[in-house]
Amino acid sequence: PRPGQECPYRCASHATPLLRKLKDLDMDLQHNKVHNLSLAVPRLDAVVLRPGETLSYWRRIGPPTARRGYREGMQLKNGVVSSAVGGGLCQCSNLLYWMTLHTPLTVVERHRHGYDVFPDVDRTQPFGGGATCAYNYMDLMIRNDTEQTWRLHLWLTEDQLCGEWWSDAPQPLRYEV
Repeated sequence: PRPGQECPYRCASHATPLLRKLKDLDMDLQHNKVHNLSLAVPRLDAVVLRPGETLSYWRRIGPPTARRGYREGMQLKNGVVSSAVGGGLCQCSNLLYWMTLHTPLTVVERHRHGYDVFPDVDRTQPFGGGATCAYNYMDLMIRNDTEQTWRLHLWLTEDQLCGEWWSDAPQPLRYEV
């Protein structure tokens, strides 16, 4: 899907599985995570970053509270897996961070996970390549220091979280991590 004529050049894309078989983890937490993502993704989809603008993950999503429809999902805190309302939203911040590393956009705030909860489970990116988030003190912030306009495209399929960064100009460089 093309997110509009304003930014017709796809520059980065990635997808991650929504559900993973994890030892000793209640699958309800993962299903709730998918629900939580279904609330957050539309708030980030189609965000446009013009030169000099900054995207704040939490400013776009807002507080992930039960009142706003978020459910108990998996949370990783101090190396311990637990549950929390809004849990699982770091899957989206991970995807957004990973895609951004493959563009000339600047990550101005990012926090890494201190523990690998998915060791070698169909891994598509290295540990340390993610961005943990916790409302409202651990944000992911991305600034556009280029002369181009960028548009974020995020969506859910039946089994994946998908994302793309699009630009209004073709990019002369390719970024690999």
